[in-house]
Amino acid sequence: MEGGASFDDDGPTWPDEAQESGMRAEAVERGETLSSRAAREVAEAAAEAAAEKQNLPTLDALIERIPAEVRDTLEDLFRAKFVKVARAPKKVLKQ
Repeated sequence: MEGGASFDDDGPTWPDEAQESGMRAEAVERGETLSSRAAREVAEAAAEAAAEKQNLPTLDALIERIPAEVRDTLEDLFRAKFVKVARAPKKVLKQ
């Protein structure tokens, strides 16, 4: 049966890699977007990785933006020490 679903004793058989890529290419030609949840997550992770590679301010520059009184209070209360600059991934931030 050409172009239709095929069955064997175990149930339907899935398209092979060549058939799958052909169907996807036809869908793209028709202007359809092929986006699964996994593909979106991969794209978001790639975008976050690219954003992390952008120039981040230096640690010293960020520390200087905190008023001296606040830095002293943080040190007194929490023994807080700033050690690195990093972007938080969007998925851990509240929306």
